[in-house]
Amino acid sequence: MILAVTGGKGGVGKSTVAYNLGAELDAVVVDADLGMADLPPGHGPDLHDVLAGRATPRDAIDDSGDVTLVPCGRSLNGARAADPTNLGSVVRALEAEFGEVVIDCPAGLASDAGVPLYVADCCLIVTTAEPPALADGVRTRALARKLGTGLCGVTLNRSGERAPTDRVARLFGAPVVSLPETRAAQVAFDASVAVKAVEPNGAFATQVRKVAKLVHSCTA
Repeated sequence: MILAVTGGKGGVGKSTVAYNLGAELDAVVVDADLGMADLPPGHGPDLHDVLAGRATPRDAIDDSGDVTLVPCGRSLNGARAADPTNLGSVVRALEAEFGEVVIDCPAGLASDAGVPLYVADCCLIVTTAEPPALADGVRTRALARKLGTGLCGVTLNRSGERAPTDRVARLFGAPVVSLPETRAAQVAFDASVAVKAVEPNGAFATQVRKVAKLVHSCTA
């Protein structure tokens, strides 16, 4: 199973969702934001090197933390050398070895966002309740549909008790799981661990488990 965690607007929490969902699914998480990587950096070859043909997908695996990760480089030269069209073969090689792959997609609707959607079996859209984020999420939904990629559901990030989940579900035509704004998520992200390692029975970790069940029901 290859899952693309996507959403048109930057800053809505895609990387946080992808990282924590990877921990819950016991999946390899690929940081495919080639220009603005946000997941923890590695200490060896990274996705830039793999896409440039300088390393294999296995070379770039970082399993030193609680999430198995293929980190992405931060350098401009690395981003320029990387060929995004190689992402499909890289991700499929990881799927063959590890079974489940979660791709942290870049924001926007350019080709670097379209390639992960194209190679994925299904996608999960991350948004907040703000109108610009919802509008960009709907555009991402349209792109996924055009590429033939199914939509597992939507996570409504940083939402409170009165999250408009029903309205968002009607807007996207898909199930919605709300994720609360919590300090535990930021503490975990700063420490490069999943939220369940910091607050295993908290609201955020509980909702991530619901998202994981949603993904499994979609891909079963």
